[in-house]
Amino acid sequence: MSQVAEDADASASVAAEAWRVLFRSGLAMAPFQIELGGEDLVAPRMHQDLVAVLRLVGGADLSIARLYEGHVNAIALVRRYGTATQLERLARDVADGSLAGVWGADDATGLWAEDIGGSWQLKGRKILASGAGFVTRPLVTARTDAGQVMLLPRLEAGERADVSGWTAQGMRSTATGSVDFSGMVLDAEQVLGSPGDFMRQPHFSGGAWRFCAVHLGAAERLVDLLREHLVSRGRDGDPYQQQRIAQCVAATTTASFWIADAARRLSDETADPIATVAFVNLTRMVTERAALDVLEAVHRGIGLAAFVRPHPVERIARDLSTYLRQPVPDLAMADAARAILASPRATASLWSTDEG
Repeated sequence: MSQVAEDADASASVAAEAWRVLFRSGLAMAPFQIELGGEDLVAPRMHQDLVAVLRLVGGADLSIARLYEGHVNAIALVRRYGTATQLERLARDVADGSLAGVWGADDATGLWAEDIGGSWQLKGRKILASGAGFVTRPLVTARTDAGQVMLLPRLEAGERADVSGWTAQGMRSTATGSVDFSGMVLDAEQVLGSPGDFMRQPHFSGGAWRFCAVHLGAAERLVDLLREHLVSRGRDGDPYQQQRIAQCVAATTTASFWIADAARRLSDETADPIATVAFVNLTRMVTERAALDVLEAVHRGIGLAAFVRPHPVERIARDLSTYLRQPVPDLAMADAARAILASPRATASLWSTDEG
């Protein structure tokens, strides 16, 4: 997998072979219910299994992990808001080799859907669409007179996509770009849920734990590479290097506790949505800080070699630094702080689920 990721990064293309491995492993179908050929991976009772899977994929290849997390998110949204027919069609397409994803980012104009007598005509595009030209079953958000809706278009590979502007430092092989939907007409069966469902809490913000798990997997892989470097060069007895390793493991272990608890809380349908979102927002902060600390320690511990291709740390660190730039981190922190300040609970019991 490491060599596949290296080659994909060098060519700035999606690692098709890595995705074929995911399909052969069953992970592509895993988020669907068992009766649809899956493993029920996104069911509430399976939240810790999903944490483990995302960590493993994140440790193998962050670009593939980004696409897989979007694939999982799309299926979870169709399971939550879609009809049985919509879910069955998506399952059939994925079983036939299609990749799903969620494309929510807009430019200043945005993507609009106009009702033309029971069908919907699209105008505009989505930007920062990971897997553009590769994802053929995207879930996209669009504006309508009634509010924001989710749509389930079908695309052919390479159709309507432009990835020429994706010149980011890291995550090069995610094929992130824009997709122009202008002129496409969708039928009513391709509208998912009701207006406003996409941003319904706690799942809209609470689902951030998934990319945190992916980030953690990459950070843990960096710690393993630092340890291998030190042991192979006989530097594992250096007290300064020992301190770095200890701090890295403490940081990643702390993040793993937060992520596991965030996943558990979101899976609890009886939990207070405000508290769940606040906890996940704090999990974002904890995970980002842990990853940044690991990046610094690994770069210091290995030195210049960590910045020179084809050292695996060079690519992983570059990808992780880029992937950590998630939307509105300051707003997430402020929202968590407001929930804490408004709570009557003492700090010791702030996150308790005991109503007494």
